[in-house]
Amino acid sequence: MSDLVTLTIDGIEVTVPKGTLVVDAAKRVGIDIPVFCYHPKMEPVGMCRMCLVEIGLPVRDRQTGEPVLDEEGNPQINFGRTLQTGCTVPVSEGMVVRTETEVVDDARDDILEFLLTSHPLDCPICDKGGECPLQNLTMRHGPGVSRMDFDNKLKLPKHVPLGELIMLDRERCIQCARCTRFQAEIVDDPVIAFHNRGRRLEIVTNSDPGFDSIFSGNTTDVCPVGALTTMDFRFEARPWELTPVASVCPHCPVGCNTTLSTRVEARSGGRRVIKRIMPRQNEMVNEIWICDKGRFVHHYADAPDRLMRPLVRRNGELTEASWDEAIDLVAGRLQQNKGAVAGLAGGRLSNEDYFLFQRLLREGLESNDLDLVDARIGGAEAIARVGIAQGSNLQGLGPGDAILVVASDLHQEGPVWWLRVKQATDRGATLVVLNARPTRLDKHARYAFHYGAGSAVHEARQLLNAAKIALNGEEQEPLQAAAAELVKARNLVIFFGGEGLTYGETERLAETLANLLLVKNEEGINHAGRLNNGLIAVWSDANGQGARDMGISADYGPGYRPLPANGRSRDAILESVADGSTRALYVLGADPIGDGLLPDRGQLDFLVVQELFLTETAKQADVVLPAQSWAEREGTFTNGERRVQRFYPAIPTVGESRADWQILAQVGERVGLGKVPFAAGLVFRQITETVPQYGGMDYRALAEPVEQWPPVGNDDLYFGGTAYDNKSGVGRQWAVVAESEEGLEQYTLSPVAPADEAREGLPAHEARALYRPGILIAHTKLLHERMARPSLLLHPQDAAELGIEDGDLVRARLGNQEHELDAVTSAEWAMPSLAVVRAVNLPPGRALLDVLAVVKERDAAVSELPVT
Repeated sequence: MSDLVTLTIDGIEVTVPKGTLVVDAAKRVGIDIPVFCYHPKMEPVGMCRMCLVEIGLPVRDRQTGEPVLDEEGNPQINFGRTLQTGCTVPVSEGMVVRTETEVVDDARDDILEFLLTSHPLDCPICDKGGECPLQNLTMRHGPGVSRMDFDNKLKLPKHVPLGELIMLDRERCIQCARCTRFQAEIVDDPVIAFHNRGRRLEIVTNSDPGFDSIFSGNTTDVCPVGALTTMDFRFEARPWELTPVASVCPHCPVGCNTTLSTRVEARSGGRRVIKRIMPRQNEMVNEIWICDKGRFVHHYADAPDRLMRPLVRRNGELTEASWDEAIDLVAGRLQQNKGAVAGLAGGRLSNEDYFLFQRLLREGLESNDLDLVDARIGGAEAIARVGIAQGSNLQGLGPGDAILVVASDLHQEGPVWWLRVKQATDRGATLVVLNARPTRLDKHARYAFHYGAGSAVHEARQLLNAAKIALNGEEQEPLQAAAAELVKARNLVIFFGGEGLTYGETERLAETLANLLLVKNEEGINHAGRLNNGLIAVWSDANGQGARDMGISADYGPGYRPLPANGRSRDAILESVADGSTRALYVLGADPIGDGLLPDRGQLDFLVVQELFLTETAKQADVVLPAQSWAEREGTFTNGERRVQRFYPAIPTVGESRADWQILAQVGERVGLGKVPFAAGLVFRQITETVPQYGGMDYRALAEPVEQWPPVGNDDLYFGGTAYDNKSGVGRQWAVVAESEEGLEQYTLSPVAPADEAREGLPAHEARALYRPGILIAHTKLLHERMARPSLLLHPQDAAELGIEDGDLVRARLGNQEHELDAVTSAEWAMPSLAVVRAVNLPPGRALLDVLAVVKERDAAVSELPVT
């Protein structure tokens, strides 16, 4: 039996997959059936009735089942007595649909008139005006006059905060339930719901804090009216005043595609500023969703305390200087310390920045002492061999497929990955989770294993060993059963992070997981190099993958080429700053002192910092160079799935700041590295000539759009919401070795013993928080109440032994650092013999919790750590 169905819509013959809904079938051939409650990413409910159409089915002979023909030999069609909702009816063979008849138009007229009886006529001041489906469809289908008696209009509160981020206008709500369904179905955060009945039906929040979800902003995108708006955009601008600019989110490794909506405004001195951030469709990356951090943490780009001009230390004080003076000083002092220079970089810089940074250090200053400040995660070389294959899409995972997540809390570290993994399990994929503690992903896992502190690599090795014998059909323990499902899966995607691990441990973890992908099933096939299979690192920042690709590492250069001599990695660089063996340090987009990794500048002869703000590290620098934010420049990021994506300049340069790559090129010119490229695209060309994995790419190729489903951002905003369509490119993935080489050898793995359980002290892990305090998020006041507080999560058993109660303020030592932490005790979210800290930078290596003091009876409420 064919999996395709042929039907006729408004006289046009259409062939679509079986199970397609009528409204989707019409959309695929350019026929618009208006909707309010229906959304192509959610289950249909048929609530609003706006999609009513005439549907006819072929009349069939009851005995033979064959179509009954009319006098002209055509199948007879029975249209029945009533209209049907096109959003709930699946297509069938021979179906005939009529969407533009008089009876259909009358029905749409009636539905709109009914909606408007409870809707305020405040289009001139409504934030949705200009991109409102109700407004547009009323103009297209609605009555020209109103029979409404305004004395009978229901009055409801118009400004009801559902928390700090989202405002509800109850009068505008048309009860389509898109928002509540999104929260329940898509992101599993059922924190808003309908309350009351009839015309008094309203949306309420049932969480504390209100609307407690990291995806809340998406409800304003799918809302077909102005009932839900974001607090930082409402009454700020009209859609037709805004200029949309394509960009990429700079906050996590997912690499969500976004659109920056900008406007010139008087109160900013005639400067163009960012008014809002919206999703930009990329079905391979973020579909049409973004998390609230990506939506709201942009205010730093227009912050008044941005660095405007270079600063040079004179007589112990940082004072403004010209660019020529600052660049000359930096180049001269670095050359004086040639051979004793080190570089530390943050994870939010572009590929172009990283490439020129490593070139300056290696070719200009003869130093391989180069690393990321947050260097928790290794394993990039394993990804280059068996990373997720080109063209893969997590949307393609379902029944018969499997996902493994190790040492990572995706909900906090890569929210849209969490969402897409959760949706894959909804479609039937098997999920296996390995972590030292429970996370929100456990709920959706078929198998969830929790290992002891320091045992991540050992547990992964146990899983690998179980996988190698999983095909013998013997009775299996849970770990063996999980391993068997992974090996037998049609497709296997593995995520790994660095929670509770050192850099070296994540490298060994990556090698172990790479071997798991290379285990052959009964047909002699492994999971390496095939579509929808492979390894993904959950990097700490937006461009950790690109940083490693560009050679920001002490172990290898661009493209993972071996170095003649390895340099010092982050921890060794930090030690060398203290002991004086490193004489000059170049810090790029990072704050090691403010993060607690360095107490001060140590024995440095020269410190240069390139940054957006005067951070704690910058305050101790000899020269501070003002850099542009991602919104003022163009460049590329490479996300955790190795997709290289372009972002574009959206706002004017702040002060005299310059792009990071441009500053590095100017310093490089003065140390003998040649002329400065005049555009970021030329730096990217150098990358493609140097890094084999990026060969064949260019800015034009990265900007090529592709046709995507569902269609969004067009005139029919009622269908997919107000997410922007993608006209600026979906990027390109680079190929891993396994895609072209068969029979890859497995890594030789050295023995790993379980962690020593007998050591004194309580092991402490750092839990990454989405709203982690930092210099960027600090400029978004909306999120201040949601920012993670320094917290300590304990199992009640451990808390009792330490004399700690829920809500206590604990002063504790972690390594050589002291912190004040809000205590949270939980038997659900905490594991015995493990302390979990949040919003605290743990020192390099293993940390043990040493409780110094406990303050009782805290007044401030402390939310449970994994839920925030």
